Amino acid sequence: MNRRMLGALTALPLAVTAFGTASAHAAGPKLESQYTDGIYVVQMADLPVVAYDGRVQGFAATKPGKGKKIDPASQNVARYVDHLKGKHLGALKQAGASNKLYDYAYTYNGFAAQLKGDQAAALAKQPGVLAVSKQQTYTINTATTPSFLELDKPDGIWDQLGGPKGAGEDVVIGVIDSGIWPEALSFSDRVDAAGRPVAAPKGRVVYSSPKLPKVDKLNRACVNGERWSEQDCNNKLPIARYFNEGQGGNPGIQKAKPWEFNSPRDYNGHGTHTASTAGGNYATPVTGQTSVLAPKGISGMAPRARIAAYKALWSTEDGSTAGGTTSDLVAAIDAAVADGVDVINYSISGSQTNFADPAEIAFLFAADAGVFVAASAGNSGPIPSTVAHPSPWITTVAAGTHNRATTTTVHLGNGKTYTGPSLADHQVSGDFVYAGDVAAPGVDAEKAQLCYSSADGGLALDPAKVKGKIVLCDRGATARVNKSLAVKEAGGVGMVLVNLKDEDGLNADFHAVPSVHLPATASAALHSYAETSGATATIDKFTLSTDAPAPFTASFSSRGPLLAGGGDLLKPDIIAPGQDVLAAVSPASNNGDGFNLYSGTSMSSPHIAGIAALFKDRHPDWSPMAIKSALMTTADDVKDKTDAASKAFSQGAGHVDPNKAVNPGLVYDSNRNDWLAFLCGSTEAVGPDSCEKLTKAGYSTDASDMNVPSIAIGDLAGSQTVTRKVTNVSGKTATFTAAASVEGFDVTVSPATLTLKAGETAKFTVTIKTGSAAVNEYTAGTLTWTSGKTTVRSPIVVRPVALAAPAQVTAKADGSTSYDVTFGYTGNFAATPRGLVKSTELPGQVADDPTDDFNTAPKESLAQFPVTIDEGTTYVRWSLFGAGNPGDDLDLYLFKETEKGYQNIALSGNGGSNEEVSLTDPDAGNYIMVVHGWGVVSGTTPTDFTLHRWVLDGTDADNMKVTAPTAVTAGDKGTVTLDVSKLDAGKWLGSVAYSGAKGMPNPTIVRVDVP
Repeated sequence: MNRRMLGALTALPLAVTAFGTASAHAAGPKLESQYTDGIYVVQMADLPVVAYDGRVQGFAATKPGKGKKIDPASQNVARYVDHLKGKHLGALKQAGASNKLYDYAYTYNGFAAQLKGDQAAALAKQPGVLAVSKQQTYTINTATTPSFLELDKPDGIWDQLGGPKGAGEDVVIGVIDSGIWPEALSFSDRVDAAGRPVAAPKGRVVYSSPKLPKVDKLNRACVNGERWSEQDCNNKLPIARYFNEGQGGNPGIQKAKPWEFNSPRDYNGHGTHTASTAGGNYATPVTGQTSVLAPKGISGMAPRARIAAYKALWSTEDGSTAGGTTSDLVAAIDAAVADGVDVINYSISGSQTNFADPAEIAFLFAADAGVFVAASAGNSGPIPSTVAHPSPWITTVAAGTHNRATTTTVHLGNGKTYTGPSLADHQVSGDFVYAGDVAAPGVDAEKAQLCYSSADGGLALDPAKVKGKIVLCDRGATARVNKSLAVKEAGGVGMVLVNLKDEDGLNADFHAVPSVHLPATASAALHSYAETSGATATIDKFTLSTDAPAPFTASFSSRGPLLAGGGDLLKPDIIAPGQDVLAAVSPASNNGDGFNLYSGTSMSSPHIAGIAALFKDRHPDWSPMAIKSALMTTADDVKDKTDAASKAFSQGAGHVDPNKAVNPGLVYDSNRNDWLAFLCGSTEAVGPDSCEKLTKAGYSTDASDMNVPSIAIGDLAGSQTVTRKVTNVSGKTATFTAAASVEGFDVTVSPATLTLKAGETAKFTVTIKTGSAAVNEYTAGTLTWTSGKTTVRSPIVVRPVALAAPAQVTAKADGSTSYDVTFGYTGNFAATPRGLVKSTELPGQVADDPTDDFNTAPKESLAQFPVTIDEGTTYVRWSLFGAGNPGDDLDLYLFKETEKGYQNIALSGNGGSNEEVSLTDPDAGNYIMVVHGWGVVSGTTPTDFTLHRWVLDGTDADNMKVTAPTAVTAGDKGTVTLDVSKLDAGKWLGSVAYSGAKGMPNPTIVRVDVP
């Protein structure tokens, strides 16, 4: 992407860095040769509508005042939008292109277009273009929670807003997802005589006309489409749109996904579930098999809020997942803010490393315009450093358990009993057999053990051996409910599902036969008994309780430390219920049912979005960051029995407590200039002129100084002082006293007391000095401000290091490149080069995997590249820089040969095909890198790709000179300078290794691209 930046302080001069923003402290421009044919999102230099301040002669300012929204139909807005669109068209014409898919104007100034590689390169050179980003694909992150969160408690936030009949009144929640099922009673605008929602035209209308800006005829609020008309919208659901240009538009969807609805109608069910969780009607009657779980109905967090549905995710035929493209998602964000939503829920995957991803930037402007954004943290837990949506202007939500539990007990014939999650609706008894021992003739033993059903390509169990029996099935590969289907298809009467891995969670699903789900700790005993002659079992009917110990972090929930920003920001921000959440769904992919239990951070995010809508109602003058702060500083710890750092990285500030958050005492607020300063210290996305002006204006560019309600220092060398500001929102003068502690560190807060008038803001510092804490290990603690019964709590996470150095730099191919390091010790220091080495290019082809399941993928959807790693190897990296077709989504899986066969040790599964896997100081042995066709546009026709591999040992290739200080003092900074010799064309990799003290960090990786 090109890197020409704007210089004005109030402008947002953003451009995505060439190789991500996790650690590129000295990145260079992206090479033209890296632009290939495809769909691109292009960011232009002028400010979008929500931030435009009138600087262009002849065009009045359009930035809304505090607490106001833009009106897309106003003359000033319309004229400025036309002005931006004209510049978009001019840029396209200048590049020789014309195939534009979208114009973006409200939260992101730019456009999406189908471009040839040379056209993309030409656009990147234009003065008015900030970034040219290849489209990527993102996927979903998949009703007692209002009571669990005590929203219905006397004097709770519902009561403060007039009860559930007034909670969230006229606040609009925008849900960007897979669409919505308008017939669901959660979205009805009518109630019966008892006040329970009913389908139109029955009942009386209880919602007045929504308070939304006018929407012009070309941008209708309710867009017609397949099985959808304007009559499907109502006063509860006033807005519904759909976006599919990034997937080929209506003809493309019809060809690739004929089962889908080319309209806002939800096929998958995910969008309906998240919308009803955030803002579904109060006391919605539940029908079908889930009705036993909610005899009094279900409610959204903000039951009187309006729902605006933006369909930008398109489903697989079986409804197992849904995906959307960058261009469609940014269009949805842009439309939502133009429509006047107050809150956006985004239960969709995102970047783990890039603050300047187009969606993240669109959300920056949305937050600047007063829109609260909740996004899911990801479902890659319990693996650390997997959390997505890294930006401080977004509230990133982890998933926890809640207090409703449906369990049953299985009684074995040997007298042992086991209890686990279950929705078994009646008791069953029978002989107990292991699935692996009752395989159908000719079926692979592993498929039998995993209980493959007809839904997985063929029944793996033998009906002659299963009829009338209870079957033990292993978890893995196939959907949990498909395993019980296999037992039913083979004539079995019950299933015991057992985990094989300790980190897998337990779920209560609606199964085809009575079933119970048990942990890996029970696996050995269950397998041993099931393979015993004459084994028997009885599964009891489930019992429902609402007093289960909770909350715990859901095992699937993604965790920190954050990869972006060098660990100087804590993510996720907060945790909310996300496991076994009951809500409305689409009957189209849920066997005709209108309600179901879903689990995922997709389910936790709308809890926070709905609660934020309540705060928009209760405190309309609060900014999105003030609401975020209130939710974080009043949160409670989860019940996980882990060390403090692990808990912080799984829960963020803690589990949301909405009623406490209504009166938080103090809030940590921030605005666009704060976010720009943060970007200056974390990325190269902001121009140097703007960063210099921000610094002169008093804004800190150290990411640890970002004014959020948490403190994170990923590389504390000696000591560091961070700065924060708080505002008194208690409504009265109050004195707050500080207390802070982190085990193994000396922590000082200055000043230690703050006396603030109502609405007054004050600054304070926190100095953290290394003590006895172990080097290179995270430690966590807390900072609290107390005034009477009010406690304002912030988590602190710190990692002491002997040396703070960037993980990667991109060096110039011609000339010197420098970067700074900070020393955590006093003594001698040395920095030595390794490499540089040129990548080995491994061309290949891979077809689409229609199952999107690596474990069961057909051979043609995999490409394998073996390599032997020798002793003395210090670093290995594999990288994909896109694939042959626009929109392809390829993933990388690395396997190592062990005594038990090849085991997966690393993976890269980002949206799109820009993937990377790296090993530092790897074990010697045989490895295989596998390229998987998760999503290939051409389907069964293979797409081309080139896999790059670098292998570094500890030797200097004599093509990079490193200059650095030789004597250092703790707390001081130093400069490391790289001078690269002339290299052949290609992609080169090396590293700089450090010595002088114990606990030195891994070498800094050096990347050099030569045209």
